[in-house]
Amino acid sequence: MESNNQDPNNTADLTDFVQNLLQQMQTRFQQMSDSIIGRIDEMGSRIDDLEKSIGDLIQQAGLEEVDMGAKQEK
Repeated sequence: MESNNQDPNNTADLTDFVQNLLQQMQTRFQQMSDSIIGRIDEMGSRIDDLEKSIGDLIQQAGLEEVDMGAKQEK
């Protein structure tokens, strides 16, 4: 037969267990969040580099078109 009275030691142990589990979960979520933010920052840097490279290529292509046009006019 179950008793409605809970053993204070069992309650304290359960409370400690749950608090420890929640702390571990919070730590793990923080680590995952930091990892995701780091990857997003890295991706942003790569996108910036890609945009610069594309801009450089467009600029080079534009200059080459001007040079080719000048050569064809001669």
